[in-house]
Formats: sequence, C-alpha cells, structure tokens
Amino acid sequence: MHARGTPLSAKEHGRGAATSAKGHAASGPLTAKELEVMNAYWRACNYLSVGMIYLQDNPLLREPLQVEHIKARLLGHWGASPALSFVWTHMNRLIVKRDLDVIFVAGPGHGAPGVLGPTYLEGTYSEIYPDKSRDAEGMQKFFKQFSFPGHIGSHVTPETPGSIHEGGELGYSLSHAYGMAYDNPDVIVTCVVGDGEAETGPLATAWHSNKFLNPARDGVVLPILNLNGYKIANPTILARISHDELESLFIGYGYKPYFVEGGDPMVMHQKMAETLDRIVDEIHAIQKAARKVGAAEAERPRWPMIVLRSPKGWTGPKDLDGHHLEGFWRSHQVPFADVKTNPSHLRVLEDWMRSYNPEELFDENGTPMPELRALAPKGDRRMGSNPHANGGILREELKLPDFRAYAVQVSQRGTTQQENTKPMGEFLRDVMKNNPNRFRLFGPDETASNRLQAVYQASKKVWMGDILPVDADGGELSRDGHVMEMLSEHTLLGWLEGYLLTGRHGLFHTYEAFAHVIDSMFNQHAKWLDISKNHVKWRAPVSSETILLSSTVWRQDHNGFSHQDPGFIDLVTNKSPSVTRIYLPPDANTLLSVTDTCLRSTDCINVIVADKQKHLQFTTIDEAIIHCTKGMGMWRRASTDEGEEPDVVLAACGDVATMEALAAASILRQRLPDLKVRFVNIVDLFKLQSNTVHPHGSSASEIEGLLTTDKPIIFNFHGYPWLIHRLTYRFRGHDNLHVHGYKEKGNINTPFELAMLNETSRLHLVIDVIDRVPKLRDRAAHLKDEMRNAIIDNMNYAHTHGMDRPEISDWTWPD
Repeated sequence: MHARGTPLSAKEHGRGAATSAKGHAASGPLTAKELEVMNAYWRACNYLSVGMIYLQDNPLLREPLQVEHIKARLLGHWGASPALSFVWTHMNRLIVKRDLDVIFVAGPGHGAPGVLGPTYLEGTYSEIYPDKSRDAEGMQKFFKQFSFPGHIGSHVTPETPGSIHEGGELGYSLSHAYGMAYDNPDVIVTCVVGDGEAETGPLATAWHSNKFLNPARDGVVLPILNLNGYKIANPTILARISHDELESLFIGYGYKPYFVEGGDPMVMHQKMAETLDRIVDEIHAIQKAARKVGAAEAERPRWPMIVLRSPKGWTGPKDLDGHHLEGFWRSHQVPFADVKTNPSHLRVLEDWMRSYNPEELFDENGTPMPELRALAPKGDRRMGSNPHANGGILREELKLPDFRAYAVQVSQRGTTQQENTKPMGEFLRDVMKNNPNRFRLFGPDETASNRLQAVYQASKKVWMGDILPVDADGGELSRDGHVMEMLSEHTLLGWLEGYLLTGRHGLFHTYEAFAHVIDSMFNQHAKWLDISKNHVKWRAPVSSETILLSSTVWRQDHNGFSHQDPGFIDLVTNKSPSVTRIYLPPDANTLLSVTDTCLRSTDCINVIVADKQKHLQFTTIDEAIIHCTKGMGMWRRASTDEGEEPDVVLAACGDVATMEALAAASILRQRLPDLKVRFVNIVDLFKLQSNTVHPHGSSASEIEGLLTTDKPIIFNFHGYPWLIHRLTYRFRGHDNLHVHGYKEKGNINTPFELAMLNETSRLHLVIDVIDRVPKLRDRAAHLKDEMRNAIIDNMNYAHTHGMDRPEISDWTWPD
C-alpha cells in the first residue's frame, strides 16, 4: 500500500522567512538571529537523533537514501528525544549568558538520542571518543554505534558524557537530581521528568525533595515535566487532567509551576527562553536572600518548576498510512520500522530527515557549522563535560576518625552485652563532624531506632518545613542538618546515589525486611557501577554505596512475620562480583572495623547486616581488626581441635547465628569433652566463594584448610540457608555442608523461640552434630534426647511466660 507520510515542512520546523522569525522575535527575549541559530541547533540535534535510530551509513544524506544505509535492526526511542534536546539547547543559552554551572538529568526512558546529539554537537563526545569525530566519518560511526551490538544502548548509560542517571528503570531521576544538589551551592540541576515516569511511586515521593533543599547552602533542582501525553501505548495520567488540576497538584507539592505549551517551534523557543530567564532570576533571588541570613535561618521557598507540554515525537512525521504519529503513542519508539522492506516508507524517512536541512547544519566535511559550535558553552561549562557528572574527579577522601577510639572494651569475651550499632553511630557522628558538607546519613524515620542517634550530636535532621515549639523536646530538626530522614526508601537511596555520584560520601540504613523496597534501585546502581568501573575508563572512582541493614530477622518480637526477611543479601549475590560486598559482623567491634573499611572503599555497594539490639561481645578491637581483615577465620577459644584433626566443624555467619553456634560449642565441650570441634566465623560472606569468582573469595587451599573436605560442617547462617549452598557449590567439601538458617517460620515470637522454629538454635545445632558425626549417633543418644526435651520445654515456657528462660536470655560464653 502506498504510504501517505506528511513530515513537517521546513517552515513548520521554524525555518520560515526572515519576516516570520522577526515577528516571533518581537514577542520574546530572543532576537531574530538568536532564534534562528537556536532553532538550527535544535534541528541538528533532532537530525542526529533520527540518524542514530535508523542509519548505519550515508550520515549526511549526500546521496539518495538506500536500503543498505539502514540498520538491520531498528532499536531506540524517538518520542521524548526532541523535548530533551530542546531543553538542552535552551540551557546552553543560559549557561553562556549567565555563566551557570548546570547538570542535566534525562528522566524519560530510552531518551539517549536527545542527550547524545547535544553532547556530539558541543564536542564533548568526540573528545572522549575520538573515533566519533565531528565529521562525516565520525558521524557515521556515531550513528551506527547506537543500540548496536557491542556498543551503546538506548538509555543514557554510563558511557554517556554528562550523565550520572540511567533511565533503565523509571522513577529515580528527580531523587538523583536532588542528591546532586545537596551541599552543591553553585549548581543548577535541570531534571527532565518523563510524564510516564511521573506515574511511578518513587517519582511521586521524590517531588517532596524540595522540602529538604536549603537555599543557603545547597544548589537548586529545576524539574521540567516533559508532558508529551503518551507512554509506550497509552495516554499518561498527568496529560489527561485539567490545567487547573495539574497546576494545583504542583502547587500542593510546594512548587511554583510555569507552563510552556504548544507545538510551533518558533513560538515555543520564545516561551521557553522567557520562562527560563524569569526562573533563573527567581532562583538567584531566593539564594541571595537565604545566604544573607544563613542556612540555620533560611526558610523554605516555593521553588520554580516547568511543565513543558509539547507533542510526542515533536517535528517527526505527523501521520503515516492514515495513522497518527507525531503527538501520539506511535512515535514513542521507532515511528515506522519497515523501511528496509517498504520503499515508500524509506522515502518518508528520507523526506523526514531532509526536512531538517542537514546541508545548512553541517559543512562539506560533516562538521557542525561555526555558528552552531559557537552556541555551545566552552570547556567544563558544557553539560556533557560538567565535572559533577564525573564526580570521582571531584571526590576527596573522608577525614575519618580512628574507629578504634569507639571500641567496646571486652575484657572477658562473651559476657557483656552491647547494642552493636550504637558505637557505629558514635563513629558516624564524628565522621560528620570531620567532613562538613560532604557526608550525609540517609534513612527512614529509624535513625534512633537503629541506635545511630549519636549522629544528632553532630548534625540534626534536615527539615525545611514548619518547626513547632514542641519539636525542641527531642525532635532533632534543623534547617542546617545533614541527617536525611523520610519514609521513602526510594527517595532516600536516590538522594544518596546522586550525592555519591557527584563526588561526596554517605551511608543508607533501613530495616532489613524492608530493604526489598529498593531491590530494583540496587540492581540499577550495581549495573551502573559495573559498567563505569570495568568498561568506562574515563569515569573516576566514586565513593561506594554503603547500606546498613538493621532491625534484623532474629530480633523482631512484637513486629512478627512481616519483619522477618533476610533475603536482600540473596539479591546482592546476583550482581557483578566486582561491585558487591556483604558483611555480617558478629559484634560491635567487628562492625566498627567493617564500617571503616566500607567508608574508605570506592565503586562498590557494601551491604552490612548488623542488629540494633543488645548482643554479647566476643572480640577486642585488635582481634576484630585481624578477623575482619581475614574475613573468615577460626575462633580458637571456641575450638577443641588445635593440633588434631577435627571431628566436626561448627561455622557461623551473623550475630545471633554466631551466639547460638557458640552456645552449641559450649554444650558440646561440656557434655562431649573428647569431641574435636573446630569453630569458624565468617564476616565477609564472599569469602565462601572461590577467588576465581569473586575478588574477596578464597583459594581452594584456604577454604578447604578451614572447613575441611571430609568432615561434617554444621553451618549456622543469618539468612536463608540455600544462599550458602549457592556460594559454596564449587567447594570440595560441599557434600558435607549442612546449613541452618531462616526458613520462613515465625510470627510473634521470643528470640529463642524464633531460632528454634527455624532450627538455628543451639539445641538444634547440637542435635545435628550428633546426627552427622558417626561415632556420636549411639554414644550421644541421651544428649540428643535431652536436647529434644529442651526444645519442647523452651517452646512451652515462651508461650506461657511470653519470654525466654533466663538461662537462655542471660546466657554468657563461659568457656
């Protein structure tokens, strides 16, 4: 069937006669010349976007478009790209005019063409990737690499200059943007939010980030809602409500919304320029007033934002074969993909690309015309070269206090109790004191709950909302705080990621069971770090993302079953070993050592699992340092096999798991004194893997020397038991490995009851040892029966008294 394609004409692209341009210029801040050049720059961006999606050759259309010039597979997204490059073009003008420091965040998914085109035009892309030079040869390679095997994807991936945000999963652009702005007083973060993205939960909560931005000490985020009306195949919600309702929504969020709406490019250029001039004046006025009174006295302003309502697939063909394209969902991805098999559609594509008049935009060598190159900022002021978007080059090492100074004094091991995370909080307090404006603590309304409240002595909670007199009584609120609390793990982690990726430091903490809220965020960040660290050599290392999981599975009491889930670490083991680390310190001093290690590390995600409740303390600080440095080792005091071959290995990983295993070792020492027990504790979970798989892994001789290859290994684990089997399947002694861990058994339980239900209690471990050591099966039958009786007795006691027997709850390690 003959195609009926109607690309926009040159005039509709804004290339109208001089009188038309002058007429538009009179109604806005742009002169006729400025309007013409800015529109030409934008046309060049759009031309490059279409070329990236479709072409592998003939980049400048110096000959008629042929089938062989088209890529075999057409991948990518056109729909949001014109609006992204439109915003980029206008920010270029402001940067040059006002010498601004601007970071660009592209929220719409698959919006890479709208960012790659501008970075190529401004020269950044060619500087980083010299083979993608600004000439015909380089443009051909630039086009072909897009969404092409072995090259770059259609998201704004780590390979993209000027970006620290990938749109691989929608919803995080705005929280990332605010994280970039905190403690960055001179930056403007321009964040284009997709209207489909705006329907996600993380994005919806991120609008509230403006209530944590202090104009006296922070930069500013300029959200721009890209309201093009459609997702992949449906209308967007915000595009189908009234203007008044949409305006009220953003007023309710605390913004001052401006609307730039229309489809005529020349009119839209003037509207956008006028709006941005006004907004930047407002931003500077807000900051000037706040910085006059100081951060502690600054009030929360109504920050400006923009609703940019423009057609989806703006400047593309209006329709094809009687179906709408521009301004409709069909322009979301590849507007028409059959150009290799449909000659009439190939002609539509050629007409579309030629409507941008590439001969006016690029010279005979394929280099952007001088007037276009002059429009872009210079050096680091180019958004593709902004140093904050390669934050590792700005990063400074933390000034860390000596963590040994916060150690718990342990004179007799296993007899005193301490809330493990409390000394960590004291350590973090002084980290904050030593590093003003480059370290923040992020977490839900649980800083004190997780026993980290000592940080309030250094810095209060950021709060730009109303502060009431009653808040003085323990509210810990301050305009000038650096502790970030909000009941949205998505927003908190997004802030932290933006903060880290722009060269600063921080730590995120949450309850263990609810870390799953940020499962997919963790996935995205791990993938970003993997590519940045291993494949994008120009990106400098950034501070690692450290996640503390507390309020753990084994100490839930009244919270019950909903709070019992140790499975976040299972997810972590799925990701690249080059960027993942998992630590389960058994006491406060090992936690201090691990925390110091994590805060010094780069380009990783560190997950620390440490409970907030009181626990027995097993290591002195010097012992903790040695143990954590090894990551896995024998505890001689709990072992009885020194100089001899063990009969059984008791291994433990996790605080409660370690205590129960030590209690089991104590029972075995007392009741079966001739049994040779080796006790092994694991702090660094990846030590259980081979060093050929994970950089923290162990050699075969190391793991076999500790765990043996032919003796039963009774392993008490903090999490789901099958994770240990998964990590150790290559270990030669794996067939002898018997793992106890959480098995989804629980509700409202005492701590020991929960351990018994999941067979991680000392009683169950002793029974398993008896079952696994052949010489004990008959000789220790009475002890086994005693353990079974004790399980029944302790269950009954918990259900009768609502607590564990004192000999259980008050147990100390006597050996």
